Amino acid sequence: MGTTLRRQADISADLAKDRGESPAEMEPLLIGETSRFRGSLTDLAVELAQKAAGFRRSLPESLLKSLADLVRSMNCYYSNLIEGHYTHPIDIERALKNDYSKDARKRDLQLEAKAHVAVQKWIDEGGLKGRAVATEGICEIHHRFCAELPETLLWVEDPEGKDRVRVVPGELRKRDVKVGGHVAISPGAVPRFLKRFEDVYGSLGKTDSILAAAPAHHRLVWVHPFLDGNGRVARIMSHAALLETLHTGAVWSVARGLARSVEEYKKHLAACDAPRRNDLDGRGNLSEEALASFSEFFLKACTDQVSFMESLMQPDRLRARILLWAEEEIKLKNLPPRSGRVLEALLYRGELPRGDVASAAGVVERHARRVVSALMDRGVLASDSPRAPLRLVFPATLAARWMPGLFPERP
Repeated sequence: MGTTLRRQADISADLAKDRGESPAEMEPLLIGETSRFRGSLTDLAVELAQKAAGFRRSLPESLLKSLADLVRSMNCYYSNLIEGHYTHPIDIERALKNDYSKDARKRDLQLEAKAHVAVQKWIDEGGLKGRAVATEGICEIHHRFCAELPETLLWVEDPEGKDRVRVVPGELRKRDVKVGGHVAISPGAVPRFLKRFEDVYGSLGKTDSILAAAPAHHRLVWVHPFLDGNGRVARIMSHAALLETLHTGAVWSVARGLARSVEEYKKHLAACDAPRRNDLDGRGNLSEEALASFSEFFLKACTDQVSFMESLMQPDRLRARILLWAEEEIKLKNLPPRSGRVLEALLYRGELPRGDVASAAGVVERHARRVVSALMDRGVLASDSPRAPLRLVFPATLAARWMPGLFPERP
């Protein structure tokens, strides 16, 4: 995954070799209906579906977009953190406005984050609908991400210094690789395995799709279809699959849950590489018990993230935090008086026509325009056009005050 793979990739000189492996080598792809693990995992899947649906219904429609924008940066931050790349959401937000660091390394990481956010935005807006587990869709995720990377982040190096290879966006690998203790399938076998992957994971009902989220995540990393970027692509694929299956609205992040237990996450992935242990460990080539354990970890991480976001968005608490911030900013003369009333109206109504600002704030029209201008300058208000209704924005710079714990404060 990411930087770790760059250190561990053992690149062979044999290109496009096919050792004739059978896709049966990555079985089990699912936790079967007769599995002893099926019942408890189904309970977790149902709980996740109920919580995700309840949280989405609790949010005003106009707040969904604003929250999804912030979560997109958060998701990118945590996914990059798993790869050992630190780019704080404030720096990601700046990159989205083409404001880059003068430090070359930090600028490259900002560009990497910007590419990640762009791919997820495309997914959140329906660009990958119905194709999250399709070979073509997976390759498009990789292409869209890597095509926007700076040149310095497109090279994979043999740790022994014998070779240096450029990653081609969207191209399936043409070389053998070894990741940790796992020797991935031969490059020529990758299309066959991805075809089996798509056939199995692309034909499931809702409950089975939720249960399959973790198995699909691991099996894609296990196949290792690309020379680099497989971990990130797997997390984006998981986001896309859950977005469609659970209708999440993109307002919570599985990557945050995985990153907060990153060592456990990596141990689960490694354990799922192991062969079947005994006759009680399923009937496939790989360990069913390890796959079930990862599935439990994954589903619980998702449910925890829904609960966490739900707690941050509780109306009374969110209102109190935002209005306290506005009150302090007014005292410091950073905002005009009555600005808090506009924010409060937006929290209750979701969006506010510009013509209603004066009455909502209890001020004359001229003062209302000052309030709107000041709040827009602070990045907490936005609209799709000069005449469109106003909506609330959750900027990364204010996340520590408005949504504490969403991500660490910038050092």
